[in-house]
Amino acid sequence: MEPIIEVRNLRKTYGTTVAVDDVSFVVHPGEIVAVLGRNGAGKTTTVEALAGLRTVDGGTVRVLGEDPQRHPERIREHVGIQLQQAKLPPKITVAEAIDLYAAFYPDPADGEELLAMLGLTEHRGKRFEKLSGGLQQRLSIALALVGKPRIAILDELTTGLDPQARRETWALIEEVRRRGVTILLVTHFMDEAEHLSDRVVVIDGGRVVAEGSPAELAQTGADRRSFRMTTPQPVDLGLLRALPEVVDVVQRDREVEVVGTRTVLPAVVLELARHDVVPDDITTNRRSLEDAFLELTGATSTQGVPA
Repeated sequence: MEPIIEVRNLRKTYGTTVAVDDVSFVVHPGEIVAVLGRNGAGKTTTVEALAGLRTVDGGTVRVLGEDPQRHPERIREHVGIQLQQAKLPPKITVAEAIDLYAAFYPDPADGEELLAMLGLTEHRGKRFEKLSGGLQQRLSIALALVGKPRIAILDELTTGLDPQARRETWALIEEVRRRGVTILLVTHFMDEAEHLSDRVVVIDGGRVVAEGSPAELAQTGADRRSFRMTTPQPVDLGLLRALPEVVDVVQRDREVEVVGTRTVLPAVVLELARHDVVPDDITTNRRSLEDAFLELTGATSTQGVPA
């Protein structure tokens, strides 16, 4: 299958600052691909370049076979964009915004159908400034889709939303994909990328440091294992740290967390048995996309990375 988006050796600098340095990836029709990275990693610059909104210093970009750097007008009707910093005039109503954006396209989507799909019908007369964060994001999605695009670029779509609004937005994204739209999702939320995407492109320091499905990336560096256990009596942690299979041991009240090699669990259990200690409870820790991301980028957040 031919890529619908193809980025090769992309480079962009601002003075002496290198924002994007040799970024390459592809997106195939029907995929949801998440571009994941910390603040300043170069992800927004990358997607703005492929949308024809920002000129680059090197590399090539192809969207639907066209070069958006030279002919952005050739892809404009086919690419819907929701940018993180985009804002509407405060007093424009939901219906007015839909009508305004629809006027930019020769064959726009049915505005009322869009409002219904995104749960905005009852809010059609509300001003933008009166909408909650979740409703503003729904409107952003509607405006990105009003031109009936083949590709939707969504930049930090759920930043600032409460957990319920985020989950509702995820469901909308999945519905958009079911309608045949290819989605490029820029995010810094691990759970969002893990839940929605078919593939993840991790950008750090302006470079692609990893690419693959969330499950594949979660297995990166999976030669390590970790587990948590509680014991009926205190354990001498020095005994565990002396084991060659153990990398780290942390005590939290009665719970002990152990990190080590693939065979760390049986090694620890055997060592405890030698000292007549049988754990009350053992819970293995499933390796996640976040674990892989932290190792790949050196980030320290436990809920994603700064927006």
